[in-house]
Amino acid sequence: MTNRLTHATRTLSAKRVLVLGVALASIATPVAFANSGSSNSDVTVTDDGATTNQATITSLADFEKTVRGDRTVARKQVTFKNGELDMAGVQFAPAKMKPGKKYPAVVVVHPAGGIKEQTASLYAYRMAQQGYIALAYDASHQGESEGQPRLLEDPASRVEDVRSAVDYLTTLRTVDRERIAALGICAGGGYAINATITDHRIKAVAGVATFNMGDGFRQGWRQGATAEEQRAVLEDAAQERTAVANGAKPEMLPYVPDSVEGVTEPDMVEASEYYRKADRWKHENSPNRYLKSSTDKIYAFDAFDGIGTLLTQPLLLIAGSDAGSKWHSDRAYKEATGEKELFVVPGGTHMSMYDKDVNKAMPKLVEFFGKQLKPSAK
Repeated sequence: MTNRLTHATRTLSAKRVLVLGVALASIATPVAFANSGSSNSDVTVTDDGATTNQATITSLADFEKTVRGDRTVARKQVTFKNGELDMAGVQFAPAKMKPGKKYPAVVVVHPAGGIKEQTASLYAYRMAQQGYIALAYDASHQGESEGQPRLLEDPASRVEDVRSAVDYLTTLRTVDRERIAALGICAGGGYAINATITDHRIKAVAGVATFNMGDGFRQGWRQGATAEEQRAVLEDAAQERTAVANGAKPEMLPYVPDSVEGVTEPDMVEASEYYRKADRWKHENSPNRYLKSSTDKIYAFDAFDGIGTLLTQPLLLIAGSDAGSKWHSDRAYKEATGEKELFVVPGGTHMSMYDKDVNKAMPKLVEFFGKQLKPSAK
């Protein structure tokens, strides 16, 4: 997510600020959902009481304490290949899996600027509690995964990461290859959807607080960036490439404000608190920086390209009603032509879907994946 084009890029300052991001039916808990009143029955709103009845986890410390004390879920560090790169992942699964049984699996894709230990692991953990094998991982060039240069945000690489994670899951004897899904948060939602468009091994995809990196950079956090402003950003990026080619040190830019002082965009305030406060989800492997030279790659990307013609798998979009990023979910829902649903959390913001409102998203995810990843009749 980003307010780049609505605030900082108007000055073309080096201080530009971005916020990027992003069950088996038999074990799903029945949940009543209230309809939004829309004439389209595939657009729904949660009932305020529709939660998983799980404790809300709002910090990395609380998450670690919860997972360590949970004897129903097993967590382990894994590595897998993405071409020549070693990818670092964390795999969650039911602690007591039946010998010989194959389980449904979910690839969980973290937001831009995030890492596997944050919201991606929280969703992966909750999915494992519901009987899934869930894999969260660090994007290539980021976190503990390999890739040079470091802190590159390259959408093409990020989408290939998703495919490589699916590759890995197909090698596990405990995974049912016909029941693999993808789940992404923020930019991870856009990357998960884009990967699913062309990788039909993924049987269903869900985006939570989905953010289309290309659209977000081009149009700004709440849209409205002019063509002139967009061209100015590209000119600035071109000058950065020339400078680096001639020996200058690569410039890094922040994803989110390092502090909330002077920040007026509510989503940016919450993002800064989530990523930069020690009592929330701050982590040493999430330094809040990306290479400025990523810009042209992001501008050339559209997460929803082909969504109307090539996405045949079911799509679930979950967004907070008050999120400045909701227009991304609205666009994906409008352009997708297959089975789809837009699920709106009243009062939810972009960042609340990272932790505070996870328990409102989970019943719908359980329902969706439980329906789409049913065991075969064989």
